Amino acid sequence: MPTYTVTVANLSLSPQQKSQIAEAITAAHNAQTGAPRFFAQVLFSAANQGDHFVGGRVNSAPQVYVHGLVREGRSIEIKQALISQMLEEIVQIVDITAEDVWIYLQDIPATQMIEFGRFLPAPGDEAEWEKGMSLGKRASLLK
Repeated sequence: MPTYTVTVANLSLSPQQKSQIAEAITAAHNAQTGAPRFFAQVLFSAANQGDHFVGGRVNSAPQVYVHGLVREGRSIEIKQALISQMLEEIVQIVDITAEDVWIYLQDIPATQMIEFGRFLPAPGDEAEWEKGMSLGKRASLLK
Protein backbone atom coordinates (compact mmCIF):
# COMPACT_ATOMS: atom_id res chain seq x y z
CA MET A 1 0.00 0.00 0.00
CA PRO A 2 2.51 2.64 0.89
CA THR A 3 5.33 2.84 -1.60
CA TYR A 4 8.45 4.64 -0.51
CA THR A 5 11.16 5.52 -3.01
CA VAL A 6 14.51 6.33 -1.43
CA THR A 7 16.86 8.20 -3.73
CA VAL A 8 20.41 9.04 -2.69
CA ALA A 9 22.81 11.56 -4.18
CA ASN A 10 26.53 11.84 -3.59
CA LEU A 11 26.66 8.79 -1.34
CA SER A 12 26.47 5.04 -1.66
CA LEU A 13 24.35 2.85 0.60
CA SER A 14 25.58 -0.60 1.55
CA PRO A 15 23.18 -3.55 1.30
CA GLN A 16 23.00 -3.49 5.12
CA GLN A 17 22.07 0.22 5.17
CA LYS A 18 19.38 -0.38 2.54
CA SER A 19 17.97 -3.20 4.62
CA GLN A 20 18.05 -1.06 7.76
CA ILE A 21 16.34 1.87 6.02
CA ALA A 22 13.67 -0.41 4.55
CA GLU A 23 13.05 -1.86 8.01
CA ALA A 24 12.96 1.60 9.61
CA ILE A 25 10.43 2.89 7.07
CA THR A 26 8.30 -0.25 7.38
CA ALA A 27 8.37 -0.11 11.19
CA ALA A 28 7.55 3.60 11.23
CA HIS A 29 4.63 3.16 8.84
CA ASN A 30 3.26 0.27 10.87
CA ALA A 31 3.73 2.02 14.22
CA GLN A 32 2.22 5.34 13.17
CA THR A 33 -0.63 4.17 10.90
CA GLY A 34 -1.45 0.69 12.20
CA ALA A 35 -1.26 -0.72 8.66
CA PRO A 36 0.20 -4.25 8.47
CA ARG A 37 3.95 -4.37 7.87
CA PHE A 38 3.64 -6.38 4.67
CA PHE A 39 1.81 -3.53 2.96
CA ALA A 40 4.92 -1.33 2.87
CA GLN A 41 7.31 -1.51 -0.04
CA VAL A 42 10.58 0.40 -0.30
CA LEU A 43 12.49 1.01 -3.53
CA PHE A 44 16.02 2.41 -3.80
CA SER A 45 17.72 4.42 -6.52
CA ALA A 46 20.82 6.56 -6.78
CA ALA A 47 21.35 9.76 -8.73
CA ASN A 48 24.50 9.74 -10.82
CA GLN A 49 27.14 12.30 -9.98
CA GLY A 50 26.12 15.59 -11.58
CA ASP A 51 22.44 14.58 -11.89
CA HIS A 52 21.20 16.18 -8.65
CA PHE A 53 20.59 19.92 -8.59
CA VAL A 54 19.49 22.20 -5.76
CA GLY A 55 18.68 25.82 -6.54
CA GLY A 56 19.73 25.31 -10.14
CA ARG A 57 23.25 24.20 -9.23
CA VAL A 58 24.80 20.78 -9.05
CA ASN A 59 24.58 19.50 -5.49
CA SER A 60 27.79 17.93 -4.19
CA ALA A 61 26.60 17.26 -0.63
CA PRO A 62 25.33 13.81 0.34
CA GLN A 63 21.54 13.69 0.36
CA VAL A 64 18.75 11.21 1.00
CA TYR A 65 15.35 11.92 -0.50
CA VAL A 66 12.29 9.84 0.44
CA HIS A 67 9.06 10.10 -1.53
CA GLY A 68 6.18 8.21 0.06
CA LEU A 69 2.91 7.48 -1.69
CA VAL A 70 0.31 6.70 0.98
CA ARG A 71 -3.44 6.34 1.18
CA GLU A 72 -5.26 9.50 2.11
CA GLY A 73 -7.33 9.66 5.26
CA ARG A 74 -4.76 10.04 8.00
CA SER A 75 -4.37 13.08 10.22
CA ILE A 76 -1.57 15.60 9.92
CA GLU A 77 -0.36 14.48 13.36
CA ILE A 78 -0.01 10.86 12.21
CA LYS A 79 1.79 11.87 9.02
CA GLN A 80 4.18 14.19 10.87
CA ALA A 81 4.93 11.50 13.45
CA LEU A 82 5.62 9.07 10.59
CA ILE A 83 7.94 11.50 8.83
CA SER A 84 9.74 12.38 12.08
CA GLN A 85 10.31 8.73 12.98
CA MET A 86 11.69 7.97 9.51
CA LEU A 87 13.96 11.02 9.67
CA GLU A 88 15.46 10.01 13.02
CA GLU A 89 16.20 6.49 11.83
CA ILE A 90 17.65 7.48 8.45
CA VAL A 91 19.95 10.08 10.03
CA GLN A 92 21.39 7.39 12.32
CA ILE A 93 21.67 4.66 9.68
CA VAL A 94 23.36 6.81 7.05
CA ASP A 95 25.29 9.04 9.48
CA ILE A 96 24.07 12.17 7.74
CA THR A 97 22.63 15.41 9.10
CA ALA A 98 18.87 15.90 9.27
CA GLU A 99 19.33 18.89 6.95
CA ASP A 100 20.42 16.48 4.21
CA VAL A 101 17.36 14.22 4.45
CA TRP A 102 14.19 15.33 2.67
CA ILE A 103 10.96 13.37 3.11
CA TYR A 104 7.72 14.00 1.25
CA LEU A 105 4.43 12.15 1.76
CA GLN A 106 1.83 12.26 -0.96
CA ASP A 107 -1.76 11.18 -0.31
CA ILE A 108 -3.60 9.10 -2.91
CA PRO A 109 -7.26 8.07 -2.60
CA ALA A 110 -7.58 4.31 -1.99
CA THR A 111 -10.03 4.23 -4.91
CA GLN A 112 -7.14 5.16 -7.24
CA MET A 113 -4.80 2.32 -6.21
CA ILE A 114 -4.80 -1.39 -7.02
CA GLU A 115 -2.52 -3.82 -5.23
CA PHE A 116 -2.73 -7.58 -5.10
CA GLY A 117 -5.30 -7.31 -7.92
CA ARG A 118 -7.86 -5.24 -6.02
CA PHE A 119 -8.64 -1.64 -5.13
CA LEU A 120 -7.24 -0.74 -1.75
CA PRO A 121 -9.37 -0.35 1.37
CA ALA A 122 -9.81 2.84 3.33
CA PRO A 123 -7.38 3.23 6.25
CA GLY A 124 -8.56 1.01 9.09
CA ASP A 125 -10.30 -1.52 6.81
CA GLU A 126 -7.16 -3.55 6.04
CA ALA A 127 -8.13 -6.66 8.05
CA GLU A 128 -11.38 -7.15 6.17
CA TRP A 129 -9.68 -6.43 2.82
CA GLU A 130 -6.90 -8.90 3.64
CA LYS A 131 -9.47 -11.71 3.98
CA GLY A 132 -10.08 -11.42 0.23
CA MET A 133 -6.50 -12.46 -0.57
CA SER A 134 -5.71 -16.03 -1.53
CA LEU A 135 -4.42 -18.17 1.32
CA GLY A 136 -1.12 -18.64 -0.51
CA LYS A 137 -0.56 -14.90 -0.94
CA ARG A 138 -1.47 -14.14 2.66
CA ALA A 139 0.87 -16.86 3.93
CA SER A 140 3.76 -15.57 1.80
CA LEU A 141 3.28 -11.98 2.97
CA LEU A 142 3.05 -12.81 6.64
CA LYS A 143 6.43 -14.59 6.68
